[in-house]
Amino acid sequence: MKYRIILFLILGIDAAILLFETSSLSISYRESMILYEEFSFLSFLANISIYFFGTNDFALRLPMIILHLLSAMLLYKISKEYVQKEKIRLWLVFVFVLLPGVVSSAIILNNAGFIIFGLLLFVYIYKNFSIKFTYFLLTIYALVAGEFVYLFLALSIYAIYKKEKNFFIFNIVTFFISIFLYEIDTGGRPQGHFLDAIGVYSAIFTPIVFIYLFYILYRRYLTKDVEILWFITAVPFLLSLVLSFRQRIELEAFAPYLILALVLAAQTFYHSYRVRLKMFRTKYRITFMISLAFLILNTLVVFFNKELYPYLSKPRNHFAYNMHVAKELATELKNRGIECVDTEYKMASRLRFYGVTNCNTYRLTQVSKIVKNKDIVTISYKNIPVYNAYVTKINTN
Repeated sequence: MKYRIILFLILGIDAAILLFETSSLSISYRESMILYEEFSFLSFLANISIYFFGTNDFALRLPMIILHLLSAMLLYKISKEYVQKEKIRLWLVFVFVLLPGVVSSAIILNNAGFIIFGLLLFVYIYKNFSIKFTYFLLTIYALVAGEFVYLFLALSIYAIYKKEKNFFIFNIVTFFISIFLYEIDTGGRPQGHFLDAIGVYSAIFTPIVFIYLFYILYRRYLTKDVEILWFITAVPFLLSLVLSFRQRIELEAFAPYLILALVLAAQTFYHSYRVRLKMFRTKYRITFMISLAFLILNTLVVFFNKELYPYLSKPRNHFAYNMHVAKELATELKNRGIECVDTEYKMASRLRFYGVTNCNTYRLTQVSKIVKNKDIVTISYKNIPVYNAYVTKINTN
């Protein structure tokens, strides 16, 4: 009972922090495209939330936060088969909610958070219900998101390994259907983005965690200790590295698969720790504490990212710049009695969410430096100007 209380305490604090963080972010251009232009399951979820809670950042991000919390609970459930000790499973959930990539997927409207939830749900259904429920779920996945194509590929290879003919036929068919429906492109010429991919993976998981996950996958391959979770993780990960040699890949579609390796990592780490005498466990404790410290530090950077602006020579170099400015800009324009502007299309799409529409009455033009004798709008964080623009009224006579 006490472990369930601790679990809900972790998730409750996590949810409270994420909900608080929504107030510091603006809608990005990519999110506005999902909301207004795309016909997708994610767009449907966001619009349903906005319908009930109004057009605001809380409603925009609430579906992702809910999916994130459900993912954490599914991870806790799934891990029981791999790690019986509940204390270790709680540590696993704690590490999961601290991962920089997971934190980002929990508050940003993109497919990463949805794919993480979908993968965990699949594993849970596959291991706890009859195969007909698995087929039904995979059919839905084939219709709602192209990123699940790598799941179908992994399951096809797993079916070959297990010599399950029907499971192979179903997954290879859904694999090709997904490629056709979503026009997934794997072409290109060698451009050398391999190191970029490694760097992004390291940023998503932190370097220590990423290296350990890679080690776990490799070690289990050598020892032939592979099962469905290994295939779901390893196949998309290896495919992403191979593709990175010839093209820049969208790791948003691949990184969620590697997150499932956390379960295997927890199992291996705990087993290695348990079989050793107490006097030889120190290095494992130190490694874990260092990894945890890096995770906490990275999470703090994500949550308090605006504190970085004073240390940057160019505000646009900030990793979260595309999710700043728009909300404050809309508020400032409304304070000046301006409800619509003509501006570049990306900012116009973002301002639309905050009630500033497109028109030919005023023109909003971003400038790199403040220009004299112009009606300047300046957005600052920590007393550092990060956006300057002037607004001019267009003479329609």
